[in-house]
Amino acid sequence: MERVLGIGGYFLRTTDPTALAAWYRDCLGLDIDEHGLWQPDAGPTVFATFEADTDYFGSRTQQTMLNFRVRDLDAMLAQLRESGADVAADTQDMAGVGRFGWVTDPAGNRIELWQPA
Repeated sequence: MERVLGIGGYFLRTTDPTALAAWYRDCLGLDIDEHGLWQPDAGPTVFATFEADTDYFGSRTQQTMLNFRVRDLDAMLAQLRESGADVAADTQDMAGVGRFGWVTDPAGNRIELWQPA
């Protein structure tokens, strides 16, 4: 049986693609080229489904949520706050899994940040 090898891309609608790409580059450190190509560090990727009425993604109109692995959640959240990003006040610890925090990008997409255990 053929199977997928990994995430090949994540695509976002926005009224200003250049500005949103710059936010991801400048605030989250995504080293993307002019075509959006990014070479992430190797590591686990979680694929999970949620109930249709979940509030976990923020707005109920948001159908998916991007999750980025980070080395130091506290440092990343502080960096985002310093840049003026919309960072959620709370974080979550999940035993054996890691720590989670959230930021909303300028287009209104809630993003999860994950520091693996």
